[in-house]
Amino acid sequence: MSIRGAILGCLSWKPFTGYELKKLFADSASLPWSGNNNQIYGSLIALHKEGKVDIEVQVQEKYPARKVYTLTEAGRAELKAWLLSTPSLPEQRKLFHIQLAWAEGLSPAELDGLFASYEESLANAILIEKAISRKGRPAPARSEREALLWRRIEEASLAGLEAELAWARGLRQELLGLSQAHPA
Repeated sequence: MSIRGAILGCLSWKPFTGYELKKLFADSASLPWSGNNNQIYGSLIALHKEGKVDIEVQVQEKYPARKVYTLTEAGRAELKAWLLSTPSLPEQRKLFHIQLAWAEGLSPAELDGLFASYEESLANAILIEKAISRKGRPAPARSEREALLWRRIEEASLAGLEAELAWARGLRQELLGLSQAHPA
């Protein structure tokens, strides 16, 4: 997924400062970037140089000046081209799965501990997502369709975490049964 496309999409919703974009990305369940400064600000600088975004400097009395970014017509054209491009398949590579692929060298207790840690992390992520969802994330709702899309994207993120947790719990139980049937 293109961080440029995500930034242009956000700016098609409303003007943002770099800090506001960073916060929006960091708080999002569906945007895959950490929202670190290099990703956001580097992309904004490039988009500005290319004429895809404009900058308005807003002077503030007691704070540093704010740079507010808005989308240009060239930015809208790039966003539309990106939206019409062939969608990428969902990311299937998970670091935990790679760990499991090479976990033969672990004892049953060590492997069980690895699963316990992963399951706890997933359960915590689910609790956080549910709490944020109850509180509500900032999301555009310029139309009923847009509100539905954003709501369903958030649901898909949560469902993915829940499915991964169910998968991990099921595999952990299978491994426990295997180790009990064939003790070392």
